[in-house]
Amino acid sequence: MTLLANHPGLSNATHGLVRGWNRVGTQIAFNARSVREIGTALVHYRTEILRLIAQMSLGTGALALIGGTVVVVGFLTLATGAVIAVQGYNELAGIGVEAMTGFISAYVNVRIISPAVAGIGLAATIGAGATAQLGAMRIADEIDALEVMAVRSVAYLVSTRVVAGVVVVIPLYCVAMVCAFLAARIGTTGFYGQSTGIYDHYFNTFLNSTDLLWSFFTVVLMGIAVMLVHTYYGYTASGGPAGVGEAVGRSVRTSLIVLTLLLLAVAMSIYGQFGNFHLSG
Repeated sequence: MTLLANHPGLSNATHGLVRGWNRVGTQIAFNARSVREIGTALVHYRTEILRLIAQMSLGTGALALIGGTVVVVGFLTLATGAVIAVQGYNELAGIGVEAMTGFISAYVNVRIISPAVAGIGLAATIGAGATAQLGAMRIADEIDALEVMAVRSVAYLVSTRVVAGVVVVIPLYCVAMVCAFLAARIGTTGFYGQSTGIYDHYFNTFLNSTDLLWSFFTVVLMGIAVMLVHTYYGYTASGGPAGVGEAVGRSVRTSLIVLTLLLLAVAMSIYGQFGNFHLSG
């Protein structure tokens, strides 16, 4: 204690570290409670889950005019698929193997790019919307009102959103993968003139159904992580409208970090040093 008192800078750093560690523990405890309450949400709040599924997939208000999260993620993956066509074809053409562009789409899209882009789309649409909704309810004392009425607020507001996010992410990712594959194929065969037979041969040769299943598994984990992070920041928001905006910003930043680490951990655990890759065809 004397050492900390004689060194104010060290004292501030220590207190900041302790506060940060306590905040991490509080968030983990809240997330564990949210997961435990999923059973309650499935039993008592099924109607709310269905409403949230419709809201997350097709959107509400102005977002509904363009088709909601489905269209947003679809456009994102269309863009990344087109980038794969442009960069993949040109780089491979430099060494005379531009026929392998189909391999790039089947290999890189499935394992890295599409899961990462889908996770970013989830955080920017579904996740940020959940934080804003729960934050607005918190500063308007609506969550306290639910508690007064004996409604389990965590199950009703948080666990239902976690379940809805997992349900929505599966068909959403199907759309994302189709858009990514189509954009890469159309860009390579339509704009660069590569034979569709050559492209389809290498694409089908290296497209691994096991990799697709692992890709879906990764995105489901990302959906759970996004909903847990964003609902925590929304549920614990404070400080009025400005506090809600700050909570949205912090939640997006945190979820992007968590998604990156999660994608890295899953990729390392599944593919390891060898990558389950065999050059053939």
